[in-house]
Amino acid sequence: MHKRADLPSTLASSPFTYDSAVTAGLSANRLRKDDVVHVSRRLYRPSTWSFELEAAARVLSEVSPGAWISHVTAARLHCQLLPAWLSDSTELHMSKPKHLPQVRRKGVVAHKVIARADEIETVDGIRISTRSRTWLDLARRLSLAELVCLGDQIIRIPRAEFEARSQPFDTLEGLSALVSRHPNLQGVVRAREALELMRVGADSAPESMLRLAMLDANLPEPDLQIALRPNDAASPTADLGYRHRRLAVQYDGGHHLLEAQRLSDRRRDKAFESAGWTVLVFTKDDATDGFQRAIAAIKRHLRTAWIDHSYSAGFAGNG
Repeated sequence: MHKRADLPSTLASSPFTYDSAVTAGLSANRLRKDDVVHVSRRLYRPSTWSFELEAAARVLSEVSPGAWISHVTAARLHCQLLPAWLSDSTELHMSKPKHLPQVRRKGVVAHKVIARADEIETVDGIRISTRSRTWLDLARRLSLAELVCLGDQIIRIPRAEFEARSQPFDTLEGLSALVSRHPNLQGVVRAREALELMRVGADSAPESMLRLAMLDANLPEPDLQIALRPNDAASPTADLGYRHRRLAVQYDGGHHLLEAQRLSDRRRDKAFESAGWTVLVFTKDDATDGFQRAIAAIKRHLRTAWIDHSYSAGFAGNG
């Protein structure tokens, strides 16, 4: 009895197409061996392979001319901020132009859409919706607050010292133009509502959620990324708050628990306090009730907080 030859290294660690198998020298009979699983039409995988979203998306993109990865799948591959109930989704979504036949493949959620060429890109060999188009596609599925959080991350200005880019993925104007091009898309009304609530300056989804909770509680719109010394590039900043009330609000996420970060945060807060500001620090524990306790604390401090004289005299602010 002949020993079965191992799969070529190019096919042994991820799904592959029938054409790739033929190119690697595999016969149809070899593809029927028990170390190969037939996934769907012209798609195979090693029997030992464990599901990995990017690899699945890559091979689906390869075997689906005219189609691209979209919706939740695109958001996950772009590492966009999804709500917890979707953050580990293994759904496989593909879109195609309306004038082409719909993708018909087992386990794939297919969409027929109207999309411009600049709403699709190729990343590491995968045809995929841009982050902005993905945001719009998800408007029908996400809540308004979730959509605002996703949008805030698209328009935020990255910190060059921590990220390999210096420009936002898109702007409010760019997203508004995108929405205007698709007036009949399901979810477009919610997308328009989200645009009205999105702001540049939120570094995380919880910061966006806290800001929205403040607005829902009829608090004044907070400033974002408040520099203690506006003309000093090295100035400590507050995530949000009210300069004219000297109230700084910080949301400290999980990485703030690291000792080095805790020391940095304490120096940051001390700088504000030394300048006469009140500093309120909230964490993930405060998010569990929708920031209701945080809102109560902010309201309590605003009742007695210092106020800039130009505001109290009516010469600044919105009245």
